[in-house]
Amino acid sequence: MLLIVHQAHSSPGGVGNWLRAKGYPLDIRRPRFGDPLPDTLAGHSGAVIFGGPQSANDTDDFIRREVEWISVPLTEKKPFLGICLGAQMLSLQLGGKVASHPEGLVEIGYCQISPTQEGAALMDWPSHVYQWHREGFTVPEAGVLLAGGEHFDNQAFNYGSAFGLQFHPEATHLIMNRWVTSACSRFVLPGARPGPAHRRDHMRYGPGQRAWLDRFLTRWIEAPVDA
Repeated sequence: MLLIVHQAHSSPGGVGNWLRAKGYPLDIRRPRFGDPLPDTLAGHSGAVIFGGPQSANDTDDFIRREVEWISVPLTEKKPFLGICLGAQMLSLQLGGKVASHPEGLVEIGYCQISPTQEGAALMDWPSHVYQWHREGFTVPEAGVLLAGGEHFDNQAFNYGSAFGLQFHPEATHLIMNRWVTSACSRFVLPGARPGPAHRRDHMRYGPGQRAWLDRFLTRWIEAPVDA
């Protein structure tokens, strides 16, 4: 499984744990630091692009290369999953847009989401998910909105065998604690939950998010939707 991350010490978290448990070898690449992207996914079962502190609108070469590269799994109809930044890249690849909230709001911490009719028909969803973003995406014309949220209306969408998730279901307790410690300066942003709430809410909502991730990844890998 090809996993694309954006920092030197980024972890695939719960997604990586699930894939390893299912027997998928992990091919972790960091285009930001010069790793190439394959011309085809013939040697991979699918691909995941994770989040990062960057914006999908950045003009850095590796950002542009990743957005353009998403055409590979889309063309080959291989399972593709974009998480946060990765979901925003998927939106851009399909003709959507990425922008900040018009009132400057962010979603940082556990936030409530609600499935659409199409999302509810696909599977059960958790009531709250872990968020860490300042921008959101529009759902491309050909995409299907699966869930909406508190401040950002678009939280999950589907396009064929590709899914984009604005939230971070891969966030383990360790990842959550690392983010809370290293990026605590962002808690002053409007809409951000304070640090102690992250830990408290993780105890409350983390198990439901982990259970959902297991169901979702099973659905994503074993029964992709044809475009």
